[in-house]
Amino acid sequence: MFSEELHYKSLFEIAKLLATRKLSPVELTKYLLDRIERIDPQLLSYTLPTPELALHQARLAEEQIGRRQILSQLHGVPVAVKDLCYTQGIPTMSGMPLHRDFRPGYDAAVVRKLREAGAVLIGKLALTEGAFADHHPDVPPPINPWHRDHWSGASSSGSGVATAAGLCFGSLGSDTGGSIRFPSAANGVTGLKPTWGRVSRFGCFELAASLDHIGPMCRTAEDCAIMLQATAGEDVNDPTASRLPVPDYLASAERELSGFRVGIDENYATRNIDLDVSLAMNEALRVMRNLGAQIVPIRFPDVTEVVNDWGAACSVETAVAHEDTYPSRRSEYGPGLSGLLDVGRSLSAMDLQHILLRRADFRGKVIAALSVIDVMLIPAQPFASPTVSQMSTLGQVPEQLAALLRYTAPFDMSGHPTLTVPAGFTAKGLPVAVQFVGNLFDESAVIRAGRAFQFSTNWHQRHPSI
Repeated sequence: MFSEELHYKSLFEIAKLLATRKLSPVELTKYLLDRIERIDPQLLSYTLPTPELALHQARLAEEQIGRRQILSQLHGVPVAVKDLCYTQGIPTMSGMPLHRDFRPGYDAAVVRKLREAGAVLIGKLALTEGAFADHHPDVPPPINPWHRDHWSGASSSGSGVATAAGLCFGSLGSDTGGSIRFPSAANGVTGLKPTWGRVSRFGCFELAASLDHIGPMCRTAEDCAIMLQATAGEDVNDPTASRLPVPDYLASAERELSGFRVGIDENYATRNIDLDVSLAMNEALRVMRNLGAQIVPIRFPDVTEVVNDWGAACSVETAVAHEDTYPSRRSEYGPGLSGLLDVGRSLSAMDLQHILLRRADFRGKVIAALSVIDVMLIPAQPFASPTVSQMSTLGQVPEQLAALLRYTAPFDMSGHPTLTVPAGFTAKGLPVAVQFVGNLFDESAVIRAGRAFQFSTNWHQRHPSI
């Protein structure tokens, strides 16, 4: 019935086909559910497809679109959410077997907003235990669709794999130390970590409250803008959600960047990175110059201390989030998450206060450094496409773990928005990514940078052979 490549179309393209009634939401949803049933046993990206809910929402969307009652660009589009987002009456496990029977009595704010935008929720996506670094020993990790021996990212690995493999047209992930950006880079998709507070966290399992960000993972920056448009904004149930107006994220997204300022700190962005990442950075700089952007040398604050502080800060907040079940149900936790909780429960108040002061100082320095530019260009990670074997031993080498977090954790600590985009491939044919970092609540700038970059490149249009 459908073209073999339909599942790899962008959300933006699918939205146009649905709005003009060239595609049926019901037939499209059935097609994608069938693809999930056939393909996902190889990839393990879904913890739970939701066919009954999806088909109900698709039928409703078909009726509304038929009456020209189009709610948004997401109307009738099949999307999926990380399985830490509450879904009313549907299991929400957060990667933790101890929550396998938990059925929330309400939707997370982001799930509710997707529903109100007319999106079709096609399923819940796999993640690491409690959204920390490792999968629970009883939960198999998602498989990288480009090569099964390579890392699929953490913790929004299911979101990255499903989006890359054409098993949804967009997904939601969460990012506390890099968990939108790592799986976006690993799977060759585009991921947007919004400013902290731009998207409500209500109804999402916490890892670390002041570090957690909920954001879209899609094929393109344009698609991320559409999903952010639907999910951003204030929420009566989350007083930390910003009340700042939500702009039209695609209004200023142009094909050229004349007068746009792209900052680069050579010391931070280009040292101690591998050749594949270096080539991707050089390519990104070349493209941005060709688009008319002004490349501005800047000095970014040293990240060594804030990266080291991230683990301790995360551990304390995670211990608070799990106090109802840990240590009372310690035996049901995996070693990675329980180790983090033990650290958090042992940290002194004095140590925590020093971390909080250093974090506030760092955030102020980042605000100052970025104030003279529109976006900063940095790698997504210092080494491209690590193997599963390499990542399994990373935690045993503190220097390597700190290196991995060098381009991600600082922006969870400061709360700044970043967009991760595919920017090359290794010799083995695995994706490599870079990031655009923006000023607080200026997601429009990172979307503009990413959209212009993707108008001029085709890295994001390549797909794995499954």
